[in-house]
Amino acid sequence: MDFLLPYLKAFLVGGALCAIAQILIDKTNWTPARITVLYVCAGVGLTAIGLYDKLVTFGQAGATVPLTGFGYSLAKGVEQAVDAHGFLGIFLGGLSATAGGIAAAIAFGLLFSLFTKPRDK
Repeated sequence: MDFLLPYLKAFLVGGALCAIAQILIDKTNWTPARITVLYVCAGVGLTAIGLYDKLVTFGQAGATVPLTGFGYSLAKGVEQAVDAHGFLGIFLGGLSATAGGIAAAIAFGLLFSLFTKPRDK
């Protein structure tokens, strides 16, 4: 049963992050866009102070898949690029680390727009 432990950890971490977002949606008048930005910034901030690394070690995909994980990837990319390129890495690292995810989001957005039609509410 030890093979189930990583799945349980990922479920708990990812579920906790989603539960917090749902509470923010239900209990505040914040827009989903504001909560999205908050989660990305929280991922960057927690990575900067060294806490998100511990969460990723514990929760693995449960911590890297949500939007906080995107912020984590941005911060780690900048950190690695600054080590390799100095000051220029501040501008290069985030985009190079997340380019695959950004490209996939654009490609899937385009693909789905071809097969669906917009409608007014």
